[in-house]
Parts: sequence; structure tokens; C-alpha cells
Amino acid sequence: MDADINFYFDPVCPFAWMTSKWVRQVQKQRDYTVDWRFISLRLINAQVDYDAHFPPEYEAGHTAGLRLLRVAARARAEHGREAVAPLYAAFGTHIFDTVPDNHRTEGEVRELRGTRKFVEPILAEAGLPLELAEALDDESWDMEIQQETDEALSLTGKDVGTPIIHFEPPAGVAFFGPVISRLPHEDSAVELWDHVVALARFPGFAELKRSLREQPQLAAFGIDADAVGKQEDWHGGSRRQKK
Repeated sequence: MDADINFYFDPVCPFAWMTSKWVRQVQKQRDYTVDWRFISLRLINAQVDYDAHFPPEYEAGHTAGLRLLRVAARARAEHGREAVAPLYAAFGTHIFDTVPDNHRTEGEVRELRGTRKFVEPILAEAGLPLELAEALDDESWDMEIQQETDEALSLTGKDVGTPIIHFEPPAGVAFFGPVISRLPHEDSAVELWDHVVALARFPGFAELKRSLREQPQLAAFGIDADAVGKQEDWHGGSRRQKK
């Protein structure tokens, strides 16, 4: 598919979701095409000891993300690449733009996301057949997801997180991010985007980064659009921690 940008996402990454909402804002105002592609945090961290490096709920969350990507891969194979955009939008809305269920622990909430109970209503909302949920347990899709994950990392290097955006592929440059915690207003979204594209087009530009991040303004975090989330220190694109 020829697209203006390739956007590599894991559906359980809040920063990928926030950036994707910004990209959709820009799409409405500019004639941009986006190919929504896959990158799996679970596969990236396949050799990592989760107990030693991550908060306790992360393994369940990343595993759920891989399971959701299997569903997205099957949807793409059977219904075309255009099926991924509304499916990702529905995933993100239910995961991040919905007030959390306080009757479940954070680990239980993250694990639920990889189940048919969670996925089937989302498929219906996206206008896709419910049988696509059968892909949740189908590891045969993992090779395709791994190939796309490797593709994304080959464009940026491995010390990155999600999302990865490839500008003006195939010859354009790719970067991790932009990572944003707040969604721009409609009237400033394109201006901010143009600044990012200008940096990306400069052949010598490599990185602009800090690991301190404000919690994203998402309902799932209990932070509304006018609130300021607490800052956390993210290492290597995630809240890795050494015990």
C-alpha cells in the first residue's frame, strides 16, 4: 500500500493511542493516507524477565496486546488493509477512552483485553465478523506480526518504544514517537505536525527525547483533558524497572 505515513502500533500502548488520535486529527485537515501496521511489545520483550524489569501488570497487558494484534492481522488478511483503522480506533476507545472498571485489579483489566468477552463487542462496533475473535489464540499470526515488528525496528534501531512512524515511505525517515501526553486542539494539530515533519525531513536529524513523561490525558488513567498528569520516568520506551 502506498501511504503518506506508516504508523506502527501496539493497541495496548497509551502513547501510541494518543499519537494516533493526533494523526487522525491531521488526516481530517490534510489529504494524508495512513497505513496502520503492527508492532508487538510482547514480541519485542520476548527474552525479557518481566518480573525483574516491569511493573507486575505489564506482562498481562503486553500479552493482551499481542492477542489483539492477531485479531487485527486476520481482519487485514480477510477484509483488507482499510479494516485496520476502524478496528484500532475501537480498540483504543474501549481501552483508553473509557473510565476504568474499579471492581477489577489493574492486572485483571489488562488480561481481560485479550479475551473474546472484550473483543467481540468491539468487532461488532467496527462492522467486522465476530469469528475474527478466533484469532486471539491463533499463534500462526505471530510470524506476520514479528515480521512487521522487525520491519519497524529496522527503520529506527532497537532502543525505541511505540509508536513508530515512517514518514513518506519507502524513502522517508522513521522515528519512535512523537510521544505526546495531551491531544492538541484541532486548530493547532496541523501546525504541530508540520514542525515534526520538518524535523523528520532534515537528513541529519536523529533524536529529540526525554524520559520524563506526563501521564497521558486519557479516561483510563482518570485524567481528563484539562488536568495535568503526574510525571513518570520511562526507560527505553516503557516503565522498565530493575529490582
